[in-house]
This record gives sequence, structure tokens and C-alpha cells, in this order.
Amino acid sequence: MIIAIDGPAGSGKSTAAKIIAQRLNFRYIDTGAMYRAVALSAQRKNADLHDLDIIAKIAEKLDIQLIPQAEGQQVLADGEDVTALLKNETVGAGAAIVAAQPKVREVLIAKQRELGKKGGVVMDGRDIGTVVFPNAEFKFFMEANPEERGRRRYLELKEKNPSANLEEIIEQVKRRDHEDRNRKISPLVMAEDGMLLDTTRFNPNEVVEQILEIIEKK
Repeated sequence: MIIAIDGPAGSGKSTAAKIIAQRLNFRYIDTGAMYRAVALSAQRKNADLHDLDIIAKIAEKLDIQLIPQAEGQQVLADGEDVTALLKNETVGAGAAIVAAQPKVREVLIAKQRELGKKGGVVMDGRDIGTVVFPNAEFKFFMEANPEERGRRRYLELKEKNPSANLEEIIEQVKRRDHEDRNRKISPLVMAEDGMLLDTTRFNPNEVVEQILEIIEKK
């Protein structure tokens, strides 16, 4: 079984996916971390994120490993544990740029399909149910309004960064939404046979119970 969970940043898909994977004893795979790893590598090399050839070469050469952990996954890039570094806002903004590039998506989608081909996975991202695994048994699309998603991100960041600004973060969320929904390659859309879940007023456990109830009924 493959459970695909798509949605914009801050919709709660990663949190829900981790819990569901634990409950079902499945492997959790966060595909967004792969794009962030490419962006981080490019930024470290001071590469132009808009240079398609250079970023494609970085994606092709970068050895990305997703190691299952008790709570989520560890990300290794060329053997280095970069898990914590991928949460940086600058890396996230860079990921939005590289994720719009056809060659980068081609390289990483192939790896994602390889990771999921044996089944027993909960995979979250932007195009899992539409492109990576269009035949997944379950396809969920999680949404929440930008203000709520920005608030969640603000609460997550402010412990490490007391100067974090809520209004700025909400604007960043809106910009990322625009980039994800309007890119030419694999735009953020719900699969035709996907199930929409608005998480604006629900906590993670409530969302998880909704998803598990749907899975159990089928």
C-alpha cells in the first residue's frame, strides 16, 4: 500500500504522515527534504539557483539518503547529516526554485519511485498523488488557510529565532503557494481522485484519525 499526502507548506501533512506511518508500521518518506537537500548543496557552492544546467548536475551527483527514524527520517547528503539544516527558511525558499526545474524533478522523482516501489510507505510532498504515484491506493490533499499555516510556522520558529515575524512568515507562505501552484512542471494541485482535508481548525491527532478512519473503511 502507498499512502500519498500532498499539500502546501504548513498544512500539517508531514506531521500527519509521520504519525500515520508509526500507527501502521509503514515507512515515512518526506520528499520535500530531497529538494531542500539539492537547494542546500547549491547554496553552499554559491551556485545560481536559476541556472538549470548547474542545478541539474548538482541534483544528479548529490547522494541523498533518507534513513528511517523512530520519528520521521534522517537526511544524508553525500554522507553528511543535514536533517536540521533543511529546516532553514533560506533553504526552503531555494527548494521552491529548484523544484520547478524539469531535470531536478526527473532525477528526484525516479529516486522517490524507487523508495516507494515495495509499498508500505506514507509519502508526502507536492505531487505524490498526481505524478510520483498516480496509482497510489490512498491520495489525500491537506489544506489550511495561509494565516493559519503561517502561524504554525511562526510557533515552530520562534523558539530558535525570537525575532521571527508573524506577518513576514505569512507572506513567505503566500509566495511559496504562488510558486508551487503556478509552476509549469508538476504544479501543486489535488489529484482528481484525491480526498481534500481542510486542517485549519483541526490539530494533528484529529487529522490523523480522519485519515485512518478513511483507510480502515476501504
